[in-house]
Amino acid sequence: MLSWLLLGVLVGLSTTGCGTYMAHRLAQAPNTYPDWFAPEAPVLLGFSSKFLTNFPKQFVEVGPPDAKLCYRILEPADYQLEVAATNWLEHGRTETEFDFHANLPGPANRWTTAPRGTVVLLHGYGLAQFSMAPWALRLAGEGWRCVLIDLRGHGKSTGKHIYYGIHEARDLSQLLDQLGQDGRLKQPVAAMGESYGAVMALRWAMLDPRVGPVVAIAPYASLSNAVMNLREEYADWMPKFILRAGLKKLPGVLGVPAGELDTTMALTRKPIRAFFVAGGKDKIMPEAEVEQLQKMAAPGSELVLVPAATHETVTYQMADLTPSVLAWLTSQNGPVKPAGTKPGITAQ
Repeated sequence: MLSWLLLGVLVGLSTTGCGTYMAHRLAQAPNTYPDWFAPEAPVLLGFSSKFLTNFPKQFVEVGPPDAKLCYRILEPADYQLEVAATNWLEHGRTETEFDFHANLPGPANRWTTAPRGTVVLLHGYGLAQFSMAPWALRLAGEGWRCVLIDLRGHGKSTGKHIYYGIHEARDLSQLLDQLGQDGRLKQPVAAMGESYGAVMALRWAMLDPRVGPVVAIAPYASLSNAVMNLREEYADWMPKFILRAGLKKLPGVLGVPAGELDTTMALTRKPIRAFFVAGGKDKIMPEAEVEQLQKMAAPGSELVLVPAATHETVTYQMADLTPSVLAWLTSQNGPVKPAGTKPGITAQ
């Protein structure tokens, strides 16, 4: 998510123009913000903080601009992932906890020595690889070699700034180069991301012909709209003009043309086929905006709507999404639909 960058930005506005200051905060690496800036999470992920130690950290140098990315590889195995969700009301707001249980280390399965392919999983803004770990366990259990990564400026990766996909797409291609050199790259290669990470997946596939199937969960069509929606949900105390001024200056700070940071602009220039997921109660990336992207994408793209899901919960509606995601991934030449489904399917 992009939400917690909105906290604390009033500090220092008296010494510089508010637009320029805000633009630099929007470009600042999220892992350089102190933890106390982050608002209370409306969604909790329940799993042992130590489980990722089963998959050693690795690093790859990327750039320019220079950065070191942290990643982990999950080989196919019988992880037997189980997911349970609990919802409750707190101060008039719905809170959700997802609990995940898996066998670690996972016993070998039929795919361990011959993976179906490689899936690179991309997290949202301000998060890190742990947020896509449940999907890595699920997909690895189904035969895919899965790569969890901290995008530049996130988690354990370095990088002073983020670029909303302008440089991150090349970072991911350099990661793919490293996997190939290490003998860990199995075709086909797929990209799956949530929110900010979904946009990274789309932009990466536009750049790198090695990337085949793309799964984009709740991507933003317009960066400005996404940031303003986040203000409404998490920081409505902030004057709108400050954010708007920062968003106007952001392309100049990043050295890109105006509009280049919007996913719609990228898809207009190079439509690709992708599998889109939207939450029916998503106030950050509303269904209509995700549908707009699906219609702009290349023919054969599909959209799944999860009616009761919010922006924060849609990624983890795995019972609803897994059959369609697996069907999409298992075809190198296009989506293979489960029986009885069609474009625009609604998951119940």
